Amino acid sequence: MPKSALATNERDANGRLNIMAGLPVLAPFFSFLSSMSKNWFITGVSTGFGAALADLALAQGDKVAATFRKQEQADEFSKKVGANGKGLVADVADEAAVKQAVADAIEALGYLDVVVNNAGYGSMGPIEEVSDAEVQRQFDVNVFGPLRVLRAVLPHLRERKSGHILNITSIGGLRAFPGVGIYNGSKFALEGIGESLAAQVGPLGIHVTNVEPSGFRTDWAGRSATFTEPAIEDYRPTAGKNMADIQGYSGQQPGDPVRAAQAMFDLVRMDNPPLHLPLGKAAVKGALDKFATITKEVEQYAHIGNGADFPS
Repeated sequence: MPKSALATNERDANGRLNIMAGLPVLAPFFSFLSSMSKNWFITGVSTGFGAALADLALAQGDKVAATFRKQEQADEFSKKVGANGKGLVADVADEAAVKQAVADAIEALGYLDVVVNNAGYGSMGPIEEVSDAEVQRQFDVNVFGPLRVLRAVLPHLRERKSGHILNITSIGGLRAFPGVGIYNGSKFALEGIGESLAAQVGPLGIHVTNVEPSGFRTDWAGRSATFTEPAIEDYRPTAGKNMADIQGYSGQQPGDPVRAAQAMFDLVRMDNPPLHLPLGKAAVKGALDKFATITKEVEQYAHIGNGADFPS
């Protein structure tokens, strides 16, 4: 190692030890620390958060294995990134395809540091009117899809005793709204899975964060969504109105996917990352309001709840 000012006793014009003179020789070491790259596995990279996050990670020197539903999209991604990643074809509803994608990602990159459960969509409509088939599809993609990814990647992360899992849930996974109850249910489920998983894998050195965005300018409220319009008049002022509002502000949401991607990029470089990360002012306010409402309600009726135990 090159000698520093401390080792050579280099002094300034006044005879004082010049510690700063030795710092330049340490610059390569600090540069190495700051430039340590991470390997990402991200689902649903064709649009939205997935695309923004993959682009940012690559631009910052990380490597990315990204899943798409179409072969031509995966091929185009692989061609674009070269040795810095790989495009993979995997529908999260297909367990075999998910397993193969994870295996191919590990083979291509060598190992995984960050796993992002991003693939999903929003199903909107009054709870009474959304069909069983649509409810099952919503949960298959938004809940069972992430579970398939988790089952595929956890053996690898456990073996390495490290990693960070990001579940892209929603502010709709913390509080519910009219007209999106089925979507809310799927995201509430993913929130619970993420919380329990964090308690299980935290002692193994693996972090879990539920990322809860509010309205962002992605395709979520547009072509990525499905809509069951209210046929029952009773639901038009509630579910119907909120669905119309969501469609009406699609493309005008205040959330910036690029800034969200930066937040997630910074998140996985934290030594002690949070379990929950609401993204966007509406998400932060919505989460705080929900917890305040629950706290007030529980306190108000605590005498009823406390009275249900056997007498001590």
